[in-house]
Amino acid sequence: MQERKKNILKAIIQEYLKSAEPIGSKSLMLAYNFEVSPATIRLDMANLEKEGFLVQPHTSAGRIPTDKAYRMFVDDLVDIQKVKNQHAEVLQQIKKQFESKKIKREIYDAISILAANTPNIAFATLPDSRTFYLGVSKILKSPEFLKDPMQASQVMETFEKDDKFLRFLEKLNTPFDKTEILIGKENLLQEIQSCSIIVKRYKALNYTGFIGILGPTRMNYGLNSIILEQICEFLNFNLNDRN
Repeated sequence: MQERKKNILKAIIQEYLKSAEPIGSKSLMLAYNFEVSPATIRLDMANLEKEGFLVQPHTSAGRIPTDKAYRMFVDDLVDIQKVKNQHAEVLQQIKKQFESKKIKREIYDAISILAANTPNIAFATLPDSRTFYLGVSKILKSPEFLKDPMQASQVMETFEKDDKFLRFLEKLNTPFDKTEILIGKENLLQEIQSCSIIVKRYKALNYTGFIGILGPTRMNYGLNSIILEQICEFLNFNLNDRN
């Protein structure tokens, strides 16, 4: 993809993550210095739509990112080191929060800290074949779910049917050293195809579990990823190396 189109797509995604409203060429021109004409921006946006990266809601002149756009954003356009540098204070605060917790409740405390630092659902699988989660009320207030209560009820149903979500996670072949990101329809569980999941494995003695974040596809992938990685690192250390 042309570098200019990449930058335009990145800008649209970043603006949409903040506003949850369709992004038009005029607002892009006001917010960014692309050094091209408005007509060129409109043409690039039209081409991005043809290529499946953007979609235009019927009620709006602006466009919103598709799952394909978010995938490219996650794989090619997010500078993780830059995100870490920008949010160094957040990561330091998480470290302090974790160090203040008692080791008996490591997994529960990890989810509590994760939920406190993201506007999405934080979850973890437990050795007794349950899934512990926090933050449902926050994502139910997100614009996507306020506009479409059916999507919200489907997500809730997934967590109420605990074994179904657990089986879905267990089918993931996520290596220990990888953070897996599933966007929209990449999730094989139909009820959560309006969402994205960021997930990692953790180990507690003889048990291998999952810890992660679930929320609308319009989520802050970079920040959520580094927060999850930081918490998972502390969790693995406290459950294994420290004992």
